[in-house]
Amino acid sequence: MTLFKGAFRHLGLVALTVMALPAATALAEELNIYNWGEYINPAVLQKFEEETKIKVNLSTYSSNEEMLAKIQGGATGYDIVFPSVHMQDIMAKLDLLEKTNINTYEGFKNIDPQFLRAKSDPNGEYCLPYAFGTVGILYNRKVLGKDIIGWKDLIETVKAKNLKFTLLDDMREVLGVGLMLNGHAVNSTDPGELQQAADTVIAMKPYVAAFTYDSRPMVQSGDIAAAHFFVGAMIDVFGNPKDLGYVIPEEGATMYQEDMCILKSAPNKDNALKFMQFYTKPEIAALNVSQQTNGTANVPARQLTPDNIKNSTEINPTDETMKRLQIFEDLGAGLRQFDRAWTKVKTAQ
Repeated sequence: MTLFKGAFRHLGLVALTVMALPAATALAEELNIYNWGEYINPAVLQKFEEETKIKVNLSTYSSNEEMLAKIQGGATGYDIVFPSVHMQDIMAKLDLLEKTNINTYEGFKNIDPQFLRAKSDPNGEYCLPYAFGTVGILYNRKVLGKDIIGWKDLIETVKAKNLKFTLLDDMREVLGVGLMLNGHAVNSTDPGELQQAADTVIAMKPYVAAFTYDSRPMVQSGDIAAAHFFVGAMIDVFGNPKDLGYVIPEEGATMYQEDMCILKSAPNKDNALKFMQFYTKPEIAALNVSQQTNGTANVPARQLTPDNIKNSTEINPTDETMKRLQIFEDLGAGLRQFDRAWTKVKTAQ
């Protein structure tokens, strides 16, 4: 589904793919974390080690599918994983997740209930909401000559000025844009609606420089006017607010959310639960967000982040904006309809 998404949400770096840890290396006072690339502040892991004397081993993956394939392929050394909400539901169906009762822990009171989004875990008995964000438009206002408010505004502007922008090389995200521009839900599997979405994206292609994740440097340099990208690009906006902007399109946007889950096969379940409890502390969630520029479900943590993050409505959308956000669901067999539409988009001249 969403290849490399986690790796590029925050710092735009390519995720490392690390081999599974041999079960023999899993010692009593170790914790083996398997996370998206660059999706956790190393300072968080260091603090946990200092407080608990538990050694943390971090391995990374670049997509939900890569992580699931590794677990299903027999990797037994991992304790904690960070699936997106729809992948958590898939893993629950496959009986891969441990029931932790984290919702009974005192720190769970800090979690905003609206982020208990997994259909398989509506009360938070298994996993802890970890981080969330939006997928919008990073743009160079110097090149565009203006601020933009959404997709239609961007497209009209690049057409008038003969400019280029990029789209993510991601089937669900790109077709999601096409669906939203036509007033449809991003999880629609209706063939007619997907056909319409594909045609909408194909109409953009003369102004699309590439389908890519490597667009941030091109926006910064002005080589392209804008890029379909994750809110983690706010790190660039903070660095050059005069020239760069990020907008959650007025037509709507997708949001992502990852949750922290303990695997049923985890060799260090007690240590994994200690880490999950540790992460409910507002100061720890805030430390992570300060480096990631993602949103957090930990409500008091938001007030502990630096002012530029705390006051950013791009990172912390208003309630009104939240109503315009949609999150991907597991489509099951319906995903084949997306495959057909995506093939049409990519092969159209």
